[in-house]
Amino acid sequence: MNAEFIDALEQLQREKGIDKDTLLEAIEAALISGYKRNFNSAPNVRVEINRDTGEVKVYARKTVVEEPQDPRLEISLDAALDIHPNYQLGDIVEIEVTPRDFGRIAAQTAKQVVTQRIREAERSIVYSKFVDRAEDIVTGVVGRQDARATYVDLGQTEAVLPVSEQMPTDRFRPGDRVKAYITRVERTSKGPQVVLSRTHPGLLKRLFELEVPEIYDGVVEIKAVAREAGHRSKIAVHSRNPEVDPIGACVGSRGMRVQAVVNELGGEKIDIVKWSDDPAEFVSNALSPAKVVSVQIFEEDKVARAVVPDHQLSLAIGKEGQNARLAAKLTGWKIDIKSETQAAELGMFGRITDFEDDDEVGTLSADWLNEP
Repeated sequence: MNAEFIDALEQLQREKGIDKDTLLEAIEAALISGYKRNFNSAPNVRVEINRDTGEVKVYARKTVVEEPQDPRLEISLDAALDIHPNYQLGDIVEIEVTPRDFGRIAAQTAKQVVTQRIREAERSIVYSKFVDRAEDIVTGVVGRQDARATYVDLGQTEAVLPVSEQMPTDRFRPGDRVKAYITRVERTSKGPQVVLSRTHPGLLKRLFELEVPEIYDGVVEIKAVAREAGHRSKIAVHSRNPEVDPIGACVGSRGMRVQAVVNELGGEKIDIVKWSDDPAEFVSNALSPAKVVSVQIFEEDKVARAVVPDHQLSLAIGKEGQNARLAAKLTGWKIDIKSETQAAELGMFGRITDFEDDDEVGTLSADWLNEP
């Protein structure tokens, strides 16, 4: 090794952020192992690399004693005094023992250490970049696929999109561009592993942030999200500015904003409802597109009993209970839905909240966007 090697390390320090002195210390430690392995040396050696010239020297470290028992580890006081008159018993004497062909071993070892450290530094950089983007959305290119996952090229690393995190409607081919949500970033022996999801509710939230400037700016807030990925979702929105309609902002002109999200999610239906801090009103809105006549709230049991017109009972419940299930997830309340006839038969009186006969009070459904 020579001065050019030192220059190369300084360049690595500038470009990769790998400290030169740290690299040199790692190379010295590796050279000690290499020396012991190739020259059957005792463990008392030290390797030194000149920080300016790159010259490598090996020193044997021996303890000064009266009568040496092991010449590899000890040196007599008389011999030590011949080297320097200030040595005393118990001192450590360093004697250069650099082998003639040690330069070749040093060069090979240095290459291995530097390559390994560069790889570690690059992995650390990638990890730092993506760990900060956890719970964010990324766009990548679909690469290889197997029975367990689809692998997505994110540029600096390959992310994993498990089959369990893919929507039923997802059909990927190599080269397709795909948006996904980063659920976690892990350190592994092979480098950072980025795990993606297309079913996570966070994906829906991030997509609306991309499409709706009012959400990105904080004027409109997504208060809650409920998803059955690939089929139907509900989001509850609230405006911090009374002059801004949160539902209209999310839908956009001619429904273009919500349609962009629907398209990205393969036609997943999306209901956008108005959030309210009044549980009864929120539950009523969450059952959109059904019209709710009244809602009773039972705080202790966290139960809301909603009454709907007879002809809208099936609409409120939804196919296989989907609409009611999503409304419950969205609001955090267990919702018991009754028709007006059922409510009358059960003698349900003392309603907490009655709603006007208006199909669009506080709600807007995106279903019409998917109708022929």
